[in-house]
Amino acid sequence: MNRWWLVLAAGVLGATCARAGGGANPVAVDRVELPPSYLFRPAAITVGAGTGVTWVNHDHFTHSVRLLDDSGTIRVLRPGDSVTVLFAAPGVHHYDCSFHPRDMHGTVTVTPKP
Repeated sequence: MNRWWLVLAAGVLGATCARAGGGANPVAVDRVELPPSYLFRPAAITVGAGTGVTWVNHDHFTHSVRLLDDSGTIRVLRPGDSVTVLFAAPGVHHYDCSFHPRDMHGTVTVTPKP
């Protein structure tokens, strides 16, 4: 019985980390979806310098993209809205939803142009 609880706890912890984007390897895409579940999917992405990243809100609630490392600019996304941000400088750029920062956050890793 104790073993069952350990497996359950590990599964819950793993799902929580995956949901928050913690420890995830960045995915090479330039589009982030906001499905009806208070998360960014994928939360960790990688793009080349000069690439625009688009966030699309498919949820039934208003969310935002707040660029934490880049002046704190907030882009509000109502249901069905999208926003594109150009990332010119290489580095790791953190973002969250200013309305739901505890559950919704991620990173954009920008690599130099070859």
